[in-house]
Amino acid sequence: MPKKKIVILSGAGISAESGIKTFRDAEGLWEGHDIMEVASPQGWKKNQHLVLDFYNQRRAQLHEVAPNAGHLALAKLEDFFEVSVVTQNVDNLHERAGSKEVLHLHGELLKVRSTADENLIYEWTGALNLGDYCEKGSQLRPHIVWFGEAVPLIEKAIELTEQADIFMIVGTSMQVYPAAGLIRYAPDGIPIYFVDPKPALKMGDPNLNIIVETAAIGLPPLVEEIISKHG
Repeated sequence: MPKKKIVILSGAGISAESGIKTFRDAEGLWEGHDIMEVASPQGWKKNQHLVLDFYNQRRAQLHEVAPNAGHLALAKLEDFFEVSVVTQNVDNLHERAGSKEVLHLHGELLKVRSTADENLIYEWTGALNLGDYCEKGSQLRPHIVWFGEAVPLIEKAIELTEQADIFMIVGTSMQVYPAAGLIRYAPDGIPIYFVDPKPALKMGDPNLNIIVETAAIGLPPLVEEIISKHG
């Protein structure tokens, strides 16, 4: 009998518990910067040095944080189910916790790409500086989906969601589109679990289970429940 498929949509809340700050923490500021200065094509055009320095600091920060109990609980599901994590986060904490299929909707801190050809993507763990060029001779930029840019992996995320037997939402405000719209593609009648201390969805759907907790607190017991009920 094939394993049931779980699709998980995760957001900044689960990373925040590991010490990674989010721009929603302080009125549109991300680590003290106006979000449009460091996460928009306009900001990049205005001051590439500032943008590169900002992401270099974020990349360095990854070495100082670790997956939390929420990440680890989600990875445990893979022992019992076919699991796909669709994350809005650009860190690698899901992978470090053991999750094997992770789709990063908004890009990845540990990758960079060419400004001349968006398909030229490179693994990158250290600092990225002005003068670091792709093989075509163009400046490299963070492999991050900035505000106003297309989300190229959303179609893949929709496809995964349409195949789900169970859909989980963890640590997301459900305000950032198109990611927040994925719930509409979950098949009718499947169990949906939403774990967040300030859940943006309301009860009403009998298949919607809301756990008003942070990911690190709410996920470990929920995962055990899901395993016992559906595994």
